[in-house]
Amino acid sequence: MTPGARVQACIELLAQIAAEAQDSSTVIDAYFRTRRYAGSGDRRAVTHRVYENLRHRARLDWWIQRTGVALDSSPRTRIIAQMAVYERSSPDELARLFSGTRHCPPTLNNREQELAESLYGRPPMHIDMPDWVRLEYPSWMGPSLRTIFGDRLEIELQALSQTAPVDLRVNTLKSTREEVQAMLADDGVEVEPTDLSPLGLRLTGRSRLGGTMAYKRGLFDVQDEGSQLIALLCGVRPGMTVVDYCAGAGGKTLALAAALGDDASSGGGGGDRRPRGRLIACDVSRYRMDRMAPRLKRAGATMVRRQVVTARDDSWVKANHEMADRVLADVPCTGTGAWRRNLDAKWRFQPDDLDHLIEMQRQIVEQAASLVAPGGRLIYATCSLLREENEEQLDWIAENLPGFRVIPVENVWAETIGGAQPGQGRYMRLSPASTGTDGFFCAVLEKSP
Repeated sequence: MTPGARVQACIELLAQIAAEAQDSSTVIDAYFRTRRYAGSGDRRAVTHRVYENLRHRARLDWWIQRTGVALDSSPRTRIIAQMAVYERSSPDELARLFSGTRHCPPTLNNREQELAESLYGRPPMHIDMPDWVRLEYPSWMGPSLRTIFGDRLEIELQALSQTAPVDLRVNTLKSTREEVQAMLADDGVEVEPTDLSPLGLRLTGRSRLGGTMAYKRGLFDVQDEGSQLIALLCGVRPGMTVVDYCAGAGGKTLALAAALGDDASSGGGGGDRRPRGRLIACDVSRYRMDRMAPRLKRAGATMVRRQVVTARDDSWVKANHEMADRVLADVPCTGTGAWRRNLDAKWRFQPDDLDHLIEMQRQIVEQAASLVAPGGRLIYATCSLLREENEEQLDWIAENLPGFRVIPVENVWAETIGGAQPGQGRYMRLSPASTGTDGFFCAVLEKSP
């Protein structure tokens, strides 16, 4: 690809990411699958520029408006602004790249040329930028984020804009953490044990995992350490009936399956462990349920049953009242805790969307709670940082589901994980700055016998 063609690819990708309800990495992968002519260097360069554009969107929009040029923010104008401000591309350089020749962007019009001239040499940061621009978050979320983080707001938001590490969860149905670490090292993949999850490994460099023997044999799954902790806090043991109520792609389902089948009496070190108990993975999307099947097969999670449910008044839920020892409700949310993995997600939501999500979360919790047997546990989790989706939802549960009580997470941690734990209190709150994980919230509630 020529330099100009790379610029055009960035503009096209940013437009697709804005238009589609998929995360940016999925859109980028699909884009390059249909463009085999793009080499690895092209893919790296384009992907880097796209991610940097998404990472600095608020500042780019601020600078575009600051110039006074009568142009709206768009994928094209943001690329011009990014290249002028962050890459120090001169107006003449931009004019050469926006040449209008084959595969290159159309030529700059007069206003775009003025934008390029106005922004060339400007610093990325400016004293007049408000906090939400400087720290790259939606302005309407400011009060919620300040309530949670207070004086740590800048530290936390800066961490949320950094590149996320790659974490692996060892599949204890088939192996141990030490065995997987050694096998990956034999394939040239360096990892180190995670600090909090006893099942986690973190890559220390860039590596391709798909070709490793450990991956082909289903000995690990890619999963953020924080997500691993939520599955561990469910306290699943062999013989239990377990429901993963919002299973999605199946990451936590696989972790729960490993816990359900990880019977210490059957031996360690990757021996033949026979799963015991029952695990039902539920979701409203049949497509997601179908996509989960190959992951379950590779992991050897043969006990998992997949069940499509409706958003409310589901007949299967009604027929299985109080049937489960553990029900995990990892509810749909704003995803604020995973911004470093999905940079465009922060700009998709508006206040009305949050109101809709809060109501949806309550509907889900009501259905999930009805599945919990007396003495069983409901685990409420989000990958959100907002109080509205976390602590305030627990207040709602206390008022509307009086049969449930919150078990302090420090007690649950001692039962299920042991060792040092992140913070203390009734709930678990994780964030990139405080724990090196994605941002998660988790509360464990027990139903009265």
